[in-house]
Amino acid sequence: MSHSGGLLDEVEGTVQGHRDGHGFVQRDDGEADIYLPPNEMRAVLHKDRVKARVVRQDRRGRPEGRVVEIIERPEQPIIGRLLHEGGIWLVAPEDKRYGQDVMIPKAAIGTAKVGQVVVVQLTEPPALFGQPVGRVKEVLGEIDDPGMEIEIAVRKYGVPHDFSEACLAEAKALPDKVRAVDKKGRVDLTDVPLVTIDGEDARDFDDAVYCEAAKVGRGKGWRLLVAIADVSAYVQTGSPIDIDAYDRATSVYFPRRVIPMLPEKLSNGLCSLNPEVERLCMVCDMLVTAEGEIYAYQFYPAVMWSHARFTYTEVAAILGNTRGPEAAKRKERVKDLLNLHDAYRALLAQRSKRGAVDFETTETQIICDEAGRIEKIVPRTRNEAHRLIEEAMLAANVCSADFIAEGKHPGLYRVHEGPTPEKKEILRGYLKAMGVGLSITDDPKPGEFQAIAEATKERPDAQQIHTMLLRSMQQAIYTPINSGHFGLAYEAYTHFTSPIRRYPDLLVHRVIKAILGKTKYQLPMLPTPGEAHAKLAKRLASRVKAPTAKPQKATVAPSKEVLAWQAAGLHCSANERRADEASRDVEAWLKCKYMREHLGEEYGGVVTAATTFGIFVTLDAMYVEGLVHITELGGEYFKFDEQRQELRGERTGIRYAIGTRVRVQVSRVDLDGRKIDFRLVREGEELSSRALKDKGLSTGGVPAKASTKRSARKKPETSAAAERSDRSERSDRSSDHAASAAPQSAMQAFRTAVKKAASKMKGRKPRR
Repeated sequence: MSHSGGLLDEVEGTVQGHRDGHGFVQRDDGEADIYLPPNEMRAVLHKDRVKARVVRQDRRGRPEGRVVEIIERPEQPIIGRLLHEGGIWLVAPEDKRYGQDVMIPKAAIGTAKVGQVVVVQLTEPPALFGQPVGRVKEVLGEIDDPGMEIEIAVRKYGVPHDFSEACLAEAKALPDKVRAVDKKGRVDLTDVPLVTIDGEDARDFDDAVYCEAAKVGRGKGWRLLVAIADVSAYVQTGSPIDIDAYDRATSVYFPRRVIPMLPEKLSNGLCSLNPEVERLCMVCDMLVTAEGEIYAYQFYPAVMWSHARFTYTEVAAILGNTRGPEAAKRKERVKDLLNLHDAYRALLAQRSKRGAVDFETTETQIICDEAGRIEKIVPRTRNEAHRLIEEAMLAANVCSADFIAEGKHPGLYRVHEGPTPEKKEILRGYLKAMGVGLSITDDPKPGEFQAIAEATKERPDAQQIHTMLLRSMQQAIYTPINSGHFGLAYEAYTHFTSPIRRYPDLLVHRVIKAILGKTKYQLPMLPTPGEAHAKLAKRLASRVKAPTAKPQKATVAPSKEVLAWQAAGLHCSANERRADEASRDVEAWLKCKYMREHLGEEYGGVVTAATTFGIFVTLDAMYVEGLVHITELGGEYFKFDEQRQELRGERTGIRYAIGTRVRVQVSRVDLDGRKIDFRLVREGEELSSRALKDKGLSTGGVPAKASTKRSARKKPETSAAAERSDRSERSDRSSDHAASAAPQSAMQAFRTAVKKAASKMKGRKPRR
């Protein structure tokens, strides 16, 4: 098959739906997607596995095709709102990529009521001239119920959210505390003053630390202990709890709610290092030199007793003032914390020497009220205590990777590879275009990225440059093939420190125990990986490097054992992505709902991305991102400069690039599509003109689209007609923009618009 996807080539792939009726087939071979026109999308659904044929090139030069065969239609529940129109019952999917409503026979509605959010099981697939048919499988409730966005997301992304009965029964049978028999063969650390340091709202504590000054080799240094909850002591390989944990692969974090990987008895009880109770743990016991190098380490199972539960804020206050009130309350622990801080500074100096990438980025936290609605969005502030714990965990993770490699035992590494050839070229071109005096080599090292970051940190466009450096890197994955961690500049790295919430960490614990016991850990027969795993496998396969000119030695095919570890790594990586997508979806929904209350308001912001169709702007005050469509940028042609990652006006030369400061008005919020639209506010624009737009009128006196006015209302409409009309209409930015050019005064515009609107509404039936 040709690389470009020649005409009449038949390829296999997965249908990805689009909101406008178009879609595309994501090819299995990693080649360019095949675009499907609306008529081709009628007989297929988002996520269908199909065989497609390229039949032509579209106007933009993209391969356009048609579906010749549906290979597989996955069992996928569809979530949406139940509507009743003209005697017909149907469900409008919440995920607009499905592109068409699902008909529901009256007998298949069950107890669901109009407007409620339901889960639908398909009973008849779509056809060229017929809509899909289904039955209501589950009623989730009203769209405004607290937490509804989470209920939708877990089903939309297939996040397992109910533990199996066997899993819950096994958890219930576990002891409530550490028993004498559990301590056998473990080092007693109950007299060592280990402490936990976490956020104020933390409920589970999976790591504890202790540090003391020590002689290391011939010089001074520290003994650093990192104790991690020993989940493997309670979760046996292949047990019901293990199968459920593997299926989830990670805990999923939403605002106000966590879907844990393990049942609560473990995650908040037996495996949480709560203060002043005995707990089983795995310990990484390290000697750190004054230069921040790990001189020696050992692993062993132990019993510990947490001597204090600290918060990051409290520790930062103590380190900032050892004579302050916080230090006075914890005076017996202050010396240990100062030792920990000294060891951290040495490790940090070594990190800098190693050339690890260390960009400071702003993470946000959504603060919700009791009803689950956003009160405010605030930046997460990282203080010395956050960094101190992070550096201690990195040290333990490096030691665990080294221990597994030295033990020649298969396991899962956390691998982060350098930029792809394509991303390297884009970054080189960008750095050159921006006049940065440094660039990257063909085989770049992390230190090169850090050097560029350091050299440009005082420039006004530093944020723009650092964002591009970050975007050039790949995502980290779990794999048994150790390729090192590019960003952290480690030859080997793995995850050891969070077995309560990450399955790969649990596997690492089991492998370390096997090496200590001079045995071999066997992966159990685990559930077949799902769709997310398959997607990631294809994406990684398309990343395979081209062969070099020199002939390579014949390589031995991977053993069944290595293949099993590869499958486990792909599964964990894919489900990590799934958790991230579900969390982002919920955050986007909450932000859209929040911004609906701020329609028409103006904010300062910064451009965070430039594209061919507009600029994305993040508001300073709210940390919310929205799109300023290219038609809102002004009455001239804007061209996208890929090298500079900016839009530039051909007539005025005005530029919009990452980091450009702008002022915008919130113009439209699409809750279904998780999209927020802004319009640019220019200096000198009349306040009366902006006020008219707020009232649903363009500056030319033309009434704004009905959907825009509806979205500005705070009270949601519940009638089926209103629901359908709101979903079917989309504001036309370009027509609004053209209308705004009419040379009328604000008062003239207002009067003209009122007259036009009144005459048009006479005798008109409501739109459906």
